[in-house]
Amino acid sequence: QVKRNVYDLTSIPVRHQLWEGWPPSATDDSMTLAVSGLTFPCHRLTVGRRSSPVQTREQSEEQCTDVHMVSDSDGDDFEDATEFGVDDGEMFGVASSALRKSPMMPENAENEGDALLQFTAEFSSRYGDCHPVYFIGSLEAAFQEAFYGKARDRKLLAIYLHHDESVLTNVFCSQMLCAESIVSYLSQNFITWAWDMTKEANRARFLTMCTRHFGSVVAQTIRTQKTDQFPLFLIIMGKRSSNEVLNVIQGNTTVDELMMRLMAAMEIFSAQQQEDIKDEDEREARENVKREQDEAYRISLEADRAKREAQEREMAEQFRLEQIRKEQEEEREAIRLSLEQSLPPEPKEESTESVSKLRIRTPSGEFFERRFLASSKLQVVFDFVASKGYPWEEYKLLGTFPRRDVSK
Repeated sequence: QVKRNVYDLTSIPVRHQLWEGWPPSATDDSMTLAVSGLTFPCHRLTVGRRSSPVQTREQSEEQCTDVHMVSDSDGDDFEDATEFGVDDGEMFGVASSALRKSPMMPENAENEGDALLQFTAEFSSRYGDCHPVYFIGSLEAAFQEAFYGKARDRKLLAIYLHHDESVLTNVFCSQMLCAESIVSYLSQNFITWAWDMTKEANRARFLTMCTRHFGSVVAQTIRTQKTDQFPLFLIIMGKRSSNEVLNVIQGNTTVDELMMRLMAAMEIFSAQQQEDIKDEDEREARENVKREQDEAYRISLEADRAKREAQEREMAEQFRLEQIRKEQEEEREAIRLSLEQSLPPEPKEESTESVSKLRIRTPSGEFFERRFLASSKLQVVFDFVASKGYPWEEYKLLGTFPRRDVSK
């Protein structure tokens, strides 16, 4: 798989690749890298094109030596590598994600801002301090920063999607993303946000965000990208109706091509921005005229409005008090009816049980008479009085002789 990846980058067929620097224990091509004896965490290998017998004779006659691509970039560039705009050291330095101790981003991070802080710190430790300034915060916050300010202050949003398991990642980061021209251009014209797609949980989380903000088509496009097509660079432009993905740049690009695609996106954005600025200026001019008219009108009507508001407040307060009074009356009536219905039936005069006949005088001088079974509890009397509109919590029930408060 490694040899096939090298072929994709250098066009050196697998059968023509000549690798040097393997430890003595690496004797079998079917052996895995984990058990081959490679020095941890970094091992230096040399790769070049295997010469055919004819080429060997020609080189011997010319007294020339093979040019090998080495991993530490000690000065000699492999001739095929120049087609890709990178030197051999960055292309074949064995600093793969499998050997790194720290991930670019924690898995299942609860806070996107904290995840981006770790991403920025790890990116700096791997590729140096000359890199894009990544926005620290959620993707929604990055949208706000890029798209929802004044038209003159708006920028494009660049989303960098990292993948440690892609063979293109180190080249893209060190040679293109950290190029001074790219860093400067992004700083002036873009808000740059990043995410690590290496872990499946983080990948799924970004695809969910992508579906919510850009739609299922863009999410499906990113979902179908293979690992060796990463890293990806998404160029997003904010529009009135929705956010538009202008470009999806894959990792197999060059500095010049990356710059050209960024500039092409800026041309589209600048044209839209000029229209937005014109519309915004016209809208502000209309709003200024309207504000002046409204202010004059407000001053002329301020006294009348204050008077009307005072009257409305008074009417509202009266209405509120009336509503409270009605609600209280309805509640009292509901309680009274409930008590009236719950009273046991009045015993007849010829009842065989002992019966007490009570005569109750109300504060208004009105009298109520009713018969009660002698075995009934005093609470039945209280409920009877309350059913007549005199709840026991508001009135006392006094006996005449001897005079005492029977409510206690």
